[in-house]
Amino acid sequence: MEQPKGIENMKGVYCLVIYLEKDRELEIGALGTIKFMSGYYLYVGSAQSGLEARINRHMREQKRVHWHIDYLLRYSKIIDVWIKEGDKDEECSCAHQLEEYFDQVKNFGCSDCNCSSHLFYHPVNKTNLHEVLKNIFEHSVM
Repeated sequence: MEQPKGIENMKGVYCLVIYLEKDRELEIGALGTIKFMSGYYLYVGSAQSGLEARINRHMREQKRVHWHIDYLLRYSKIIDVWIKEGDKDEECSCAHQLEEYFDQVKNFGCSDCNCSSHLFYHPVNKTNLHEVLKNIFEHSVM
């Protein structure tokens, strides 16, 4: 997959569209063991000092495990990335909008805010994902 370009100095929010091919039980840091069903996952994050560097880090295979999402990315594939300019508060706003449409993985990726999750699950219908993301984010960079 091609790395995004031209957003290096942009502050904003991103949504990784992740595909997990088969069911897996994964140890996710302090969250413990979580069962992930095969399908699509949407992870919302923010980068206040450069979206390009943050997204490229997520896309690298070799990296130190730092965030909850790093555990899942070891076994899955990023298939799309959506972005939107905005501050840290916009990250939570996007997460709240996604929880209206998709199941959430409780407490995932939200240890620094009051959200119930920043990771959402959708079993198979990629078309529906695209429509929802198009309404929340400005554009895809992949």
